[in-house]
Amino acid sequence: MAAGMLMPMVRFAVDPVLKAEAGGDFIATKQKVSDLTAEPVRVDFTFKQKDAWYESEVTNTAWVYRDDKSDKIVALSPVCKHLGCTVNWNTDKEHPGQFFCPCHYGRYEKNGKNIAGTPPLAPLDVYPFKEKDGFLYLGKAEPRKEA
Repeated sequence: MAAGMLMPMVRFAVDPVLKAEAGGDFIATKQKVSDLTAEPVRVDFTFKQKDAWYESEVTNTAWVYRDDKSDKIVALSPVCKHLGCTVNWNTDKEHPGQFFCPCHYGRYEKNGKNIAGTPPLAPLDVYPFKEKDGFLYLGKAEPRKEA
């Protein structure tokens, strides 16, 4: 009898965890690919996130630019690999042309590589991307394979 009463409650509690979600989806941004230049720009994008029974809108950010040499798009996560603060582009007057984390003075090169002697021990994560109808779509940020 106890199992008959407990099973529906266990199923109710575990069900959201077991549901398969579509992974690897790309999220549309308002950034036109044709407008990207060699100067990194902040691109905000919003998506719906479901945690068990609660659904919320989440806004993420990426630093996006077009590489001068390869003409490829680069999309970097703004999350510092030291303690998770937000990095900004070109805000440290002593070190222009770099990403700077004001929390503990972490610095990254334009390509996202961490600068030796500063707190971050790893490069910024990268967003996979694709272009659709002239607009930039971003996937989930991934750690860099090369440093």
